[in-house]
Amino acid sequence: MKEKVNLQEKFQLFDTYWTPKILGELSNSYVKIFKAKGEFVWHQHDNEDEFFLIIKGELQIQFRDKEITLKEGEFFIVPKGVEHKPSAKEETHVMLFEPKNVINTGSLLSEKTVENPEWI
Repeated sequence: MKEKVNLQEKFQLFDTYWTPKILGELSNSYVKIFKAKGEFVWHQHDNEDEFFLIIKGELQIQFRDKEITLKEGEFFIVPKGVEHKPSAKEETHVMLFEPKNVINTGSLLSEKTVENPEWI
């Protein structure tokens, strides 16, 4: 059995934005966290849904036809194949549940791509 995880402590371990960190494994998926500030890139995940849970702050997710705002304690699942662009005006803490093979920028490779997220 593993140790319990304190999210506030884990978020204090890094200062970079848009760089997911792995906290654990759950049935062939990873539990990840990241800090958001500013704009990410337009991207999509062809074969995987993407689950965003807001721990602290506020995240906007743009779609080609609308935008949603997620606040603390809210989550949203972006369906596979849907192009989207997250952004945050202020530092926001986010938790993700994703299959192990998911790359944060989906099928787009950019300077924000993290192919092998760090375990913390």
